[in-house]
Amino acid sequence: MRIAASPGAGITLYRMNVEVDIRAILPTIRVPTLILHRRGDRLQPCEGARYMAGQIPGAKFVELPGDDHMLWIGDADLLLAEIQEFLTGETPMLEADRVLATVLFIDVVQSTQRATEIGDSRWRDLVDNYHQLVSKEVARLGGRVVNTAGDGVFATFDGPARAIKCARAVRDVVGSLGLAIRCGIHTGECVIEGDDVAGIAVHIGARVAARADPGEILLSSTVKDLIAGSRVECSDRGSHTLKGVPGRWRLFAVQECAR
Repeated sequence: MRIAASPGAGITLYRMNVEVDIRAILPTIRVPTLILHRRGDRLQPCEGARYMAGQIPGAKFVELPGDDHMLWIGDADLLLAEIQEFLTGETPMLEADRVLATVLFIDVVQSTQRATEIGDSRWRDLVDNYHQLVSKEVARLGGRVVNTAGDGVFATFDGPARAIKCARAVRDVVGSLGLAIRCGIHTGECVIEGDDVAGIAVHIGARVAARADPGEILLSSTVKDLIAGSRVECSDRGSHTLKGVPGRWRLFAVQECAR
């Protein structure tokens, strides 16, 4: 926006906008009217849109999530869906963004017992340090921390090799804190919902992690197939049922990985 106009032109445009007053003509509008506004709009507050909807007879006001002012930035699909429904009377089916990703779940082993031993205050400090170390390693290896719940960490990567390297690195660095972790890794199609990542692949990754022993990095058979020919050595941990996931899944524990 800064390079769209000179300072003088910017001031002129700003003055023109703030001097426009259409309040008197709002009640005279006699056509179907839809007013959309994002709840956290950082340029114009929602109150103005609500006022307009209240003054235009029969106007429909929809408050959307988000904080972007420009229509084409942010969740434009949701905004366009409201327009389409208003014009056609039919609600479009919004297709969620789906990507192939590798999910990594990390859990601290015997966290409740450790918290009881050292007390709540020291445990909170320890968990804060743990999260900082994990986040640093995830970022270093090109991943993204999606969520941290308690002492658990959920991160995504664009491929299994980086996720395995990250799990090994985290296992090494958190040892300095006196913590032991277990990790689970799976690759599959994930649903992107804003900053969140969801889908059956995420559930599988979490269930794989739950099956890991302390200090173990456990892989789904999908990950094992994807890293075939690499220098990662794995041992077969047999076939397992994963809670809430159909069928049986063969799991593999990482034994050795090239750094």
